[in-house]
Amino acid sequence: MSEVVTIAGIAVGGDGVGRLADGRAVFVPRTAPGDRVALQRGVKLHRSFARGDVAEVVAPGPARVTPPCPHFVHDRCGGCQLQQLAYDAQLAAKRALVGDALRRIGKLDCGDPEIVEAIAEWRYRASIRLAVKPVGRSDSRTVGLHPYDRPGSVFPLGDCHIADFRLMALWRDLKQHLDLLPPRLAGLTLRLDREGRRHVVAESAGEPWQSAEALRAALPDGAGVICWWQPVDGAARVVAGPRTGFPATAFEQANPEMGALARAWAVEQLGELRGALVWDLYGGIGDMAALLAGRGAQVVSVDADEHAVDWARSSSGAGAVRFIAARAEDVLPTLPDPVAVVLSPPRAGLHWNVTLRLRERPVSRVAYLGSDPATLARDLQRLSVNYRLSAIRAFDLHPQTAEVETVAVLEGV
Repeated sequence: MSEVVTIAGIAVGGDGVGRLADGRAVFVPRTAPGDRVALQRGVKLHRSFARGDVAEVVAPGPARVTPPCPHFVHDRCGGCQLQQLAYDAQLAAKRALVGDALRRIGKLDCGDPEIVEAIAEWRYRASIRLAVKPVGRSDSRTVGLHPYDRPGSVFPLGDCHIADFRLMALWRDLKQHLDLLPPRLAGLTLRLDREGRRHVVAESAGEPWQSAEALRAALPDGAGVICWWQPVDGAARVVAGPRTGFPATAFEQANPEMGALARAWAVEQLGELRGALVWDLYGGIGDMAALLAGRGAQVVSVDADEHAVDWARSSSGAGAVRFIAARAEDVLPTLPDPVAVVLSPPRAGLHWNVTLRLRERPVSRVAYLGSDPATLARDLQRLSVNYRLSAIRAFDLHPQTAEVETVAVLEGV
C-alpha cells in the first residue's frame, strides 16, 4: 500500500513537505499544507530526505483549491508551482520561506516579514519565454513549456494564465505561422514594452531570420509587432518592425507594476537623498536610477548589459544620472564614495568583490532588492559585520509561483 503523509508546509521551490514513517522529510510537488496524500510507488530515498509524487489526495487541506489552468493539471506545467494553493496561503508560504532563510542562513533574529500582495493574481507577466523541441526528423517543432517533472520535454502551449492577455493574443496568432520563424529555432520570447508594443525574440543558430517581415504581414495586428533575431552567440537585433530602441532582451521585472511598488518602497526607506551620491548597482534599464534622481540624488548607475544602459541613457526623466556599462565588481574602485547604495543583483546574489567593498568602506544606508531569499540571506549575513537590518518587506511579484521578491534595508554601524 502507498504511504500516506500529511503535508506540513511549503518548501523552497514550491514543493509541499511532509514526513515519511522513518522520519525523513519528503518533498511532494503540487500539494498544500494540511493535505493528506498517498504517494506513488517508487519514492526516491536519499540519506536525509526523499522525493515523491502524489498518487491520490486522500483528504485535501483547508488551503487547497482547484487549479484553473489546464496546463498545470494535464501537462504538469513547470511554470507555476502554487496554483493548488489559495492566494492567502501562497502569501503565507512566501513569508515563511523568506523568514526561514533570514534566520537559518542569514543568522538574523527576525520574524517572517510583511508581504505586499499582488495587484493582480493572474495575467500579470509582461514577458514569457517559450521552449522549442523538434519533432522527429521532420521540420516541425513543438513550441511551449516544460513539464515540471520532465524538463527535457515540451508540451504545446495553448494559454498561459499568468501571462498578459495581449501576449497570449499574439501567441494565438503567431502559432498559426510557426513556419515563418527561423528554421533552427532554439527559443522564443514574447514581451511587452512600456508603450504596449509587442516584441517577438527568436533565438536560433545559422542564417539570420529572413522571414520576419512575412510574419509581421501575416499577423492580424502585425504593425504593432517588432521582430528580433537573437543568434546563439551574438547580440540580438531588430530584423522587422520599428526600431524603438527598447532593449527587448534586457532584464526587466516580469511584473512591472509590482516591481515599481518594490522600488518605491526601497527608495522611501533610504530617507532624505537630496544632493547625496547614490550607487545604483545592477541598475538595468534605469528605473531605479530615475526614481533616485527624482528624489534629488546624484546617481551612478552600473549594469553589464550595454543595451539596457543605452536605453536608460536615452530615456526621458533620467535626471542627474551617470550611466556606466560594466560589471559592478570591475568599476567600484573607480567610483567616488557614496552615501547610499541600491543593490538589485541577479539570483546568484552579490559578487564577492562588491560585498568586500561595502564591508571595507561602509556606507550609511543600503537597499537590497533580492529575487532569491537564500542568496539574499547569505549576502545579509556577510554584510552583518558592518550593517544592521533596519527594515524588510516581501513583495509578491509572481503569484502562482514559488518566487518572491524581498527588499532589505541596512544601516551602517
